[in-house]
Amino acid sequence: MDERLNQYSTKMEKSFDSLLGEFTAIRAGRANPHILDKLRVDYYGSPTAIQQVANVNVPEARMIQIQPWESSMLKEIEKSILTSDLGLNPTNDGKTIRLVFPELTEDRRKQLVKDVKKKGEAAKVAIRNIRRDANDAFKKLGKSNDISEDEIKQLEDDTQKLTDKYITDIDKAVESKSKEILTV
Repeated sequence: MDERLNQYSTKMEKSFDSLLGEFTAIRAGRANPHILDKLRVDYYGSPTAIQQVANVNVPEARMIQIQPWESSMLKEIEKSILTSDLGLNPTNDGKTIRLVFPELTEDRRKQLVKDVKKKGEAAKVAIRNIRRDANDAFKKLGKSNDISEDEIKQLEDDTQKLTDKYITDIDKAVESKSKEILTV
C-alpha cells in the first residue's frame, strides 16, 4: 500500500473500531460488563471507570454484579448507573450492587436495531469524509506538480477500494449486531 494512503487507512480503521466499541455498549438481552465502560464515578475528585474501583462480573446470563473495593463507593456507583441512559435499576445489599437485565420487549429490540443502524450510518459518513479528505489531499499534490495525473488517479482508486472495504465491514457489523439483538 502507498504510504500516502496509510494515514487515511489508519483513520478509517479507527472509525470502524470506534463503531465496534459502541456496539459492545448496546445490550442485547444478555449481561455484558462492557455496557459500564463509558460510566464514570467520582473517586477522590477524579472521574474514574467503574472497573477501576470495583470488581465487575457476570454470575448469571442476565445479571451483572459490581463489588466495590471500598464500601464508600457503593453510593457513587449506584448514582452513576441511575443517571446513565442504561435504563437499569441497581439493587444493593450493602456490599454489592446487582444489575438485573429484564427481557427486552419487541418494541425495545426494534428501537435498539434502529439505534444500531443509525450508528452504522454515522460510521459510513465518517469513512466517506475521510475518503473526501484523502482525494482533496491527492489533488493538492497534483497541483503542486509533485505527482502525475496517473498517480493521482491510482491513489483515488485505491482510496475508493479502501472505502468500499470499510463500508462492507460496517454493513456486516450492523447486520450481525441487529441479528444478535433480535434473537430472543
